Amino acid sequence: MKTPRIQTTVVGSYPVPEWLAAAPSEQALVDATRVVLHTQEQAGIDLVCDGELYRFDVNHPETNGMIEYFVRPMSGVRGDIGFSEWLDYSRGAGMRFRTRPPGVVEGPVGAGTLNLAVPCARAKALATRPLKFTITGPHMLAKTLHDRHYRDPERLAHAIAEVLAEQVKHLDADVIQLDEANLPGHPNEWRWAAAAINRVLKAVPKRSKAAVHLCFGNYGGQSIQKGTWAKLIDYLNALKVDHIVMETAHRPPEELAVFKALRRDIGLGLGVVDIKRTEIESPSDIARAIERGEKLLGKGRIRYVHPDCGFWMLPRNVADGKIRALPAGRDLYEGRSAKT
Repeated sequence: MKTPRIQTTVVGSYPVPEWLAAAPSEQALVDATRVVLHTQEQAGIDLVCDGELYRFDVNHPETNGMIEYFVRPMSGVRGDIGFSEWLDYSRGAGMRFRTRPPGVVEGPVGAGTLNLAVPCARAKALATRPLKFTITGPHMLAKTLHDRHYRDPERLAHAIAEVLAEQVKHLDADVIQLDEANLPGHPNEWRWAAAAINRVLKAVPKRSKAAVHLCFGNYGGQSIQKGTWAKLIDYLNALKVDHIVMETAHRPPEELAVFKALRRDIGLGLGVVDIKRTEIESPSDIARAIERGEKLLGKGRIRYVHPDCGFWMLPRNVADGKIRALPAGRDLYEGRSAKT
C-alpha cells in the first residue's frame, strides 16, 4: 500500500501499566515497552514511541519522570532540597504548579550519569516501525530547578542544552523530539529559549529528523499554562527543526490560522486528539479535524497528526482507543482502505 501522505504519531507518554508499577524491574520495563510499541504498531501508527516508560520512577509518578529523570543524574545538581531552598523556590516564578524543585544547581552542570543512549537503544531493538525518542527541552528543565550557581535561567538553559546536545549525538531514532511545556506560558522568553533548544537540535544526527513539541501542559485534565500560539510564532520560525508537534485539538478552532505564518520548510504536526477529555474520538472526528486544517492551511501543509500531548494521565483503555482512532481517521480522510 502507498505510504500515507499524512503520517500518524503519538507525542510520547503512555499510562504506566499497573504490573510495572507494582513490581518494577529491568525485565518488567522491557516487557512494558514491548507492549506499548506493539499497541501502537497494531493500531497502525506510522511513527511510534516507547511511551517514555524508561523514565518511570516510583518516587515521582506525578511527573512521569519528565523532569527528574533528566536533571537528577546531572553533575552540579543536588537532589536533596533544604527547607530554606524549598521556600525560596516556592516564591519564584519558575514553575507555578510546582512548589518543590527537582534539584538545586550548586555548580557547573554536566552529564553526570545521564545516558539517554541506553533507553533509546532498548526501544529501537523492540520497535518494528520507525521510532520517535523524546527528551524534555532545556527551557523547561532550567525553569524547574532552583539555581544557586548560574543565577540566570538563560545561562542555565544553555548549560543544560550543551549536556543534551552531547547526548543526542549518540541516539539512534528516526525522530528525536524535544518537549517544551513551560514556554507557552512565558512567551517573552522565546529568544533565549530558541537559542538554547537550537543548540540541541543542531546536534541531532543527520540520519534522524528533529522535532519540537509544545503544549500548554496537562495535569489531571487541566492546562497548566495560559497563552496563545500567536505569541510564539517567532519562536517556531526560529527553530532548526524538521517539524513541530502542536496542541491544537483542545485550543480554540480559530487559533489554527496562526500557523499560516509558519516557515514553509517546517512541517506541521496537528493535534487532532484531545487528551484532556476521556471521550474517545471517532475516525470521523479525526477526519473532520484534518479536513478543517488542510482547508485553512493548504494541502500538504500538515505532515503529521497526533494527540495534543502524552497519554500518561489517562486510563489505558481510553489511551488505546484514542490511539486506534488516529490511523482510522487519517485513512478515512485520505480515502485509504481500512486496516484489516
